[in-house]
This record gives sequence, C-alpha cells and structure tokens, in this order.
Amino acid sequence: HLGKRLINDFSLNAGRDPQHYGIGLKELWDVPAEKHEPGLVVHGSGWPLDSNTHGGWFLYHAENQQVVVGLIMDLGYQNPWLSPFDEFQRMKHHPVLSQYLEGGKRVAYGARAIAKGGFNCLPKMTFPGGLLIGCDAGTLNFAKIKGLHTAMKSGMVAAESVFEAIKDGDEGGQELASFTSKWEASWAYQELKESASFGPAIHKYGTVGGGAYNFVNQLLGNKLPNIHDTTTDHGALKPAAEFEKINYPKPDGKLSFDKSTSVFLSNTNHEEDQPCHLRLADPELPIRDNLPKYAEPAQRYCPAGVYEVVEDDQGKPRFQINFQNCVHCKTCDIKDPAQNITWVAPEGGGGPNYPNM
Repeated sequence: HLGKRLINDFSLNAGRDPQHYGIGLKELWDVPAEKHEPGLVVHGSGWPLDSNTHGGWFLYHAENQQVVVGLIMDLGYQNPWLSPFDEFQRMKHHPVLSQYLEGGKRVAYGARAIAKGGFNCLPKMTFPGGLLIGCDAGTLNFAKIKGLHTAMKSGMVAAESVFEAIKDGDEGGQELASFTSKWEASWAYQELKESASFGPAIHKYGTVGGGAYNFVNQLLGNKLPNIHDTTTDHGALKPAAEFEKINYPKPDGKLSFDKSTSVFLSNTNHEEDQPCHLRLADPELPIRDNLPKYAEPAQRYCPAGVYEVVEDDQGKPRFQINFQNCVHCKTCDIKDPAQNITWVAPEGGGGPNYPNM
C-alpha cells in the first residue's frame, strides 16, 4: 500500500516497465506417515493452466508429516472467467500431487500476490528521506522462484547506506544517492539483471516458446536481446464475450474445497464495525462497466470470496464487498481492469493468521 503511493507520488517507475505480479495460493496438509518423504521437492508447470496462462506449482515435504502445496499464477492472464482459486483446487487432482495428499487433512490455507516483474520493472529505489527495497521494489528473481535472498541483500545495502549517511551528519530528508551505486555493485542486482528477460519472454512467446528462449539465452551467457513487457497485468484482461465461460468442477471435500471453508483455515479476522479497507474510487463502476464487459472478474480473481454480485430487493445486481473474508493478498488492487479498487491497511490486528505457512 505505502510502496504503491511512494512509486506514484515520486514517479519512481518512470522509464521502467510496469510491474508484473503473480498470485500465490498455498495449503498446508497433514499426510499419512507412509506418504511422507521429508525433503522431497516437486516443481511443475502446465496443467491445469492453458498455454496463454502462465504459472507453476510446487509441493514440499516438510517436517512433522506435513506437506506444503501451492500454485503461483501470472496475473497477466487474459480470460476474465478464469479463477486462480479454482485452478489451484483442480490442480491437486493431478496424480503427481494427489498421490501424496489422498488420505491427508488440509490444516491451513493462504494467498498472496507477489511482485515478479524482475529487473526491467525495478523502480528507482531512492526518494527524499527514504528507500524502497525488497518486495515493495520487486527484487524477487522469478527465474529461481526465490526472493528472500535478494530482498535481504537490498535491506543490507540500505542499512549500510543509512549508517554512512548518519555517520556523515545527515539528519534526514535527503536522497541517499550512495544506495544506488552500492546496490548496482551488488551480486543481487547482477543476478536480477541476468534474468531480466525470463518473465517477458514467457509473456511474449508463451510457456514453451518463452522457455526455449530462456534456455538458449542461458546457454549463450545472456547474450540475446533484452525483452520488455509493457502491458500491465490489469490491461491484459479481455472482454468476457471473447471467451467461453469456465465451469469448474465442484469440490469433493477431500482434495478440493470451496472458498468459504478455505478462508476459515486462514484464520482471518476483521472487526465488522470498522470501515471497509477495500476502497472503490467509483462505487457504481463494478456494475455499470465491469459486469457487462468482464462479467465482474473480482468474483473470480479474489481467492477469498470477498467480492460478490448479488441481487437487491428490486432484483437488480449489486456489488457486495465481504471485507471480513479478506486475506490481504492484494490481487484486487492489481487485477481490477479499471484500477477502481485500492487496498488500504485495516484496523490493527486484522487479517489472516497463518500457522507454519
């Protein structure tokens, strides 16, 4: 929330590609002892996502007979009928995954948007009196599906720069120009630079073509031309009339589940008498514009059932926000085609409470 404000207020993304995001959905399972293989890591891509929808899944065998399973899906998808939550639930029926989950019990659920645009989307990270670092700047290396190491390094460089400024008598309010040179000299910056075309290549050429481009580029030592993706994630969405409606299978309550029971496992909580923390710039827009053009995609891109189109007493459609369900993934702030929704911080203490997630 604050990062978005800072980027806009100080034009920190001027001359950069727009940031790109993915939504990560994750569950924690207790599994039978005979199916538990501590340390086993399984990654995959493809089904259930089609060739125009990019993403990948993971399954990790943790300690205490627990398994972590999840899906990261690109938010630059085109089809407004698509539901990341339902794709995730359907994914678990693949035999590669179901063989470990069958007979187990789901104990936690969560979702979070991640900034994955990479090097080409990195904003200017300095502004008067402050720094934009880590995930707020988008330092995740999507080629490795890792970001903790680069985020921590940006924080370490920031700490060094602030320490030097204080030592030199800087009382604040100035731009820490030394941070930029230190950051660009770091291994983290170089790592991100080397994978600059990874995401854009997949967006431009698809999963197979983009994967081939990245493979060849890696063999050549990243000598191929840098690819840019200037289409925003919300701008990629196309009218619902251009696609066939997706009828997802009903959850079986064993491997796949509905949103309400999933949200319960996120332990999310908000006091119901507080102001809604999901702000609409134009309250009429969802029904007036998004419903006829996009079949109001908020009903589907939200992984927690926050947004619904219901009928009022006169039988007319009404946009309903169940903010109590919110798991603070911030997908709505990113994917709404009109950029009409802004996520702001709710009352202190509200939100999900994830155990071992």
